[in-house]
Amino acid sequence: MMPWLGPAEWDAVFLSLKVASWATLIALPLAVFTAFLLARHNFPGKQLLNGLVHLPLILPPVVTGYLLLLGFGTQGPIGRVLDALGLGVAFHWTGAALAAGIMGFPLMVRAIRLSIEALDPKLEQAASTLGASRIWVFATVTLPLILPGILAGTVLGFAKAMGEFGATITFVSNIPGQTQTLPSAIYAFLQIPGGEHSAVRLVLVSVGVALTALLVSEWLARRAARRLGTADD
Repeated sequence: MMPWLGPAEWDAVFLSLKVASWATLIALPLAVFTAFLLARHNFPGKQLLNGLVHLPLILPPVVTGYLLLLGFGTQGPIGRVLDALGLGVAFHWTGAALAAGIMGFPLMVRAIRLSIEALDPKLEQAASTLGASRIWVFATVTLPLILPGILAGTVLGFAKAMGEFGATITFVSNIPGQTQTLPSAIYAFLQIPGGEHSAVRLVLVSVGVALTALLVSEWLARRAARRLGTADD
């Protein structure tokens, strides 16, 4: 029987769930807005925006973490302002959430954008001809129809946030109980003699969380599809 996790291991599990949840929750509205903007509108600088959105997927995570450190660190232009307001994020769990959200953001945008592009614009146009405002059309027509894509993007973003290592450890370090997430804890345990057992337990926890999130997302997507099919009938 697998022994219970120790206090340090539980801290890493709970912190990872906290970081991933906040990263996904904060990034999701911006991801939906960005995906809709890229899918439905043409404007100067669209390709530049698209490139910036996907940049974290191309850059090494350590580079992303270093850029965050330059901007949001205690000596960075944004970091100094946040520190003055008591909202510093460097070497804090909120910084881990920021790094995880940025790394997962491109995956969320891409999944949602593909769902929007697959939607027939005539459905939205039909609602507009009936006098509905753009916001009302988006809320009552677009949003329900792209819900499976939003769920897929949410799960991808959450999974990426749970597994983020390079950007996080570069930006907020690996402080037990404060910034040590599951990947960081696994790495730390592998560096000490006899830490393999703790590392294996955390690996199993990571796999379990990922599978649970995937199963829940599939269930929600199927449920949303059935509801949409019933509505269409």
